[in-house]
Amino acid sequence: MSGLLQGGVAIITGAGRGFGRAIATRLAREGFAVALIARTEQQITGVASEINVAGGRAVAIAADVTDGAAVTRVVAETERSLGPVTLLVNNAGVPGPFGPIWSVDPEEWWASQAVHIRAPLLFLRAVLPGMTQRRAGRVIIVSAKASRMVAANLSAYCVGKIAQTRIVEEVAAETKELGVAAFAIDPGFVFTDLAAQTMNSPDAQRWLPGMVARVREKRDDPNAAADLASCAQRCFDLASGRYDRLSGRYMEMSDDLEQLLRTLSE
Repeated sequence: MSGLLQGGVAIITGAGRGFGRAIATRLAREGFAVALIARTEQQITGVASEINVAGGRAVAIAADVTDGAAVTRVVAETERSLGPVTLLVNNAGVPGPFGPIWSVDPEEWWASQAVHIRAPLLFLRAVLPGMTQRRAGRVIIVSAKASRMVAANLSAYCVGKIAQTRIVEEVAAETKELGVAAFAIDPGFVFTDLAAQTMNSPDAQRWLPGMVARVREKRDDPNAAADLASCAQRCFDLASGRYDRLSGRYMEMSDDLEQLLRTLSE
């Protein structure tokens, strides 16, 4: 793998709120130029403005991450404005649909896989040629604990997240000798807009009352800001290059990266 990155250019999807916003602002403070991607232009424009006012470099690019032409445009605009992409943080996600497989709308179920699976595939196809040619790049896919769980009535989310962790494993295997590292992470449990969508969904309330109750308990969590910051720190740590030997891994916030490195050495 290549050495530690001193800044770089990062694309962050789902960057207008929640985890994506926290990751983008932290990376910008650490010297990364950041391209903020989301469908809602107003959200990412506001975040980009805050970063630029603070002395960072950010561009906001509104796009549908499941559209191939849009993703090509995003990468081209990023490289034209900021330079070659050295880091991809795939954070965009959707929570539903909720319910038994035989009751959910198959089109809605499949649309969720477009966000969870097609979107990272499109971005990987767009950024990996340059990363492998330069022998320098890192990929972080924001997965979830659902990637290692069977949760009844949550099949769309679980299947999507399982696929994300396997995509990371495949990328790590294919780029092992090409200077690229790839990671999947669980970002932690924070009351975000995605969590609010889950809590307010009649289907989630019907089929996943326990999960809805846990989300509701998190609504006024005083530690939310600290938890978002912890996820942003984890992404910066992985982006630094220090942990490239862990490429291909799925990691949760409770995992000690230094201990994982020591385990590899042993």
